[in-house]
Amino acid sequence: MKTYTKAAKKFYDSKDWKVSRDSYIQKRINIDGGMCEHCKERPGYIVDHKKELNEINLNDVNVSLNHENYQYLCLECSNRKTFSKDKRGVKFDENGNPIFFENR
Repeated sequence: MKTYTKAAKKFYDSKDWKVSRDSYIQKRINIDGGMCEHCKERPGYIVDHKKELNEINLNDVNVSLNHENYQYLCLECSNRKTFSKDKRGVKFDENGNPIFFENR
């Protein structure tokens, strides 16, 4: 289970995040019915930040509340992004796009 700092929890509980997240979901529903932006096979489940949030950029609205930094992912793609690293065969670039390569 992912744990958040107090600052991150405060952000994710904020009205600003919830309004921005909900408006992005609605935007994606209007575009393609709300499908996962990566696999395009399953419905989106979570609004993910392409550029990961950290203590420095958490309060930068150009990063944390910017639709250009969001992607709507299904649970599987979200878990793959969050938990998949070199050992599982998938990495993601700075834009949140999957980079596939063979295990070595």
